[in-house]
Amino acid sequence: MKSKQNIYWTDMHSNLHHEKMTKLDEWYRHIKEIMDFWPIAYYPYYMRPTPSGWNVEDVHDMDKVQADWETLRKFVDHANRDGFPMFMGFEWQGSGHDGDHNVYFKDNRQDIAFPMRYTELYAKYKVVDAIAIPHHLAYQLGNRGKNWETHIDAFSPFVEIYSSHGSSENDTDALTMNRHIHMGPRTVVTAVQRGWDKGYTFGVIASGDNHSVPGVYEFGSMACLADDNTKEAIWDAMLKKRIYGVSQDRIRLDFSLNGQVMGGITTPHDKSDLHIDVVACDKIDRIEVIADNQTIEMIPNITKKPKYQNDEILRFKFKIEFGWGPDRRIFPDISSRVWQGKVNVAGRIVSIDKCWNNFGQQLFDVSDSSMAFTLTTYKNAHNDKWMGTSSVTTEGFILEIESKYGESIHILVDDHEYDIQIKEILEGSQIIDLQDDAQRLIQERYGFETYYRNDSWWHNSYKFKINQGSVDDEYTMDFHRVIDTTSMSNLRLRVWQRNGSVAWSSPVFIREGKL
Repeated sequence: MKSKQNIYWTDMHSNLHHEKMTKLDEWYRHIKEIMDFWPIAYYPYYMRPTPSGWNVEDVHDMDKVQADWETLRKFVDHANRDGFPMFMGFEWQGSGHDGDHNVYFKDNRQDIAFPMRYTELYAKYKVVDAIAIPHHLAYQLGNRGKNWETHIDAFSPFVEIYSSHGSSENDTDALTMNRHIHMGPRTVVTAVQRGWDKGYTFGVIASGDNHSVPGVYEFGSMACLADDNTKEAIWDAMLKKRIYGVSQDRIRLDFSLNGQVMGGITTPHDKSDLHIDVVACDKIDRIEVIADNQTIEMIPNITKKPKYQNDEILRFKFKIEFGWGPDRRIFPDISSRVWQGKVNVAGRIVSIDKCWNNFGQQLFDVSDSSMAFTLTTYKNAHNDKWMGTSSVTTEGFILEIESKYGESIHILVDDHEYDIQIKEILEGSQIIDLQDDAQRLIQERYGFETYYRNDSWWHNSYKFKINQGSVDDEYTMDFHRVIDTTSMSNLRLRVWQRNGSVAWSSPVFIREGKL
């Protein structure tokens, strides 16, 4: 049984600091380009100097906080009147003993508060429509990691399993929490799996923990299965845990157990019906069926490589990404590049996924057979903020195309034209470099022209990559299983793409006598 709900996307962890409140309009314009709704989390903290000269993180003076809160309230009211489903919230850290949580409200009328403990936070907001979502859970208990002894499902119906920090699912997988060295390493004591081991019934999302740009593609997104894109429908879906998370690509994930979609409750049965439907953005590598934190089945996506005829019509996806460029240690004044381009196809463009990490991106003149773009790529774009994007990021998009196998994709990048055969895209990836520009730059700055190896030019060349494509039977899977759930308490999925992107479903919970 497929879910009847639509999938809506967001970054549920965009932290806007007091010092960045003037950027609210810019953040809003950007998020509307890439997301369907937006719960923003005001960040009221700063590094406060002490008389000793040491700095500690603390809440700003309350007059500043209250002024920011009122500014945010007016802004969200305006966005809602314009028809965009935006929620206001803030980050709460307390004493650090219960873990960090983002508090969100269904309406825009609530006050902001900073009690020391999670239970006090719940007492403050339990009579209003409020939720508190824990993030980077797997850090050390007592040091900003999740305290499962104080957790309340009704107040925190889902948790952040992945973000820029890495994966909090457990402390053993390859998606480590090593990016922010001062907060790590991670431990199983506070990890997401420990909460399910304790019998809690929460769902999971992924979201960026983004402090410089909202909705960073590389840091994860949240999917919400809702009846429509209104605040009421979204809030209802979140409370019912009809949500899941992706690490990068927007993998469309739908699964049910005995007709109950993720977040639901079913009864145990020796012949339970499991339905899984996945539409990915790259070739699906495998799907893990996980019961009570143990993988009970690994479903590989084994496809044979057929021999296509030139006039055979295929549907396929591939990603184009732009970036790289001059080393800023050598060229500190070159921090960004603007790319102007156009893509033309002989068939039709079925869909476009935006893979954006920074401001300055735009698609326009999109038709059935063409699209134009302006992309701005950066290196160390946010080196003033340790929570910014990675030092090297790319910008791009995933195209889903329907065309004959023997046709080509025509790509215009600035003044250069490229014809890429579809058969080449499906065969493997290609890198196109702008070494001529690097040669001119190094000759102008250093008078350096020749060498017996090419490092100087290659290392400082802007490049764009046409990633290997996949046909629709590689990026889609739809099947049923009959499984025995008599000894299970929850069942969930983990989906892996060939390119490393992951989707984590919320569980379906299995309880005797409860429907």
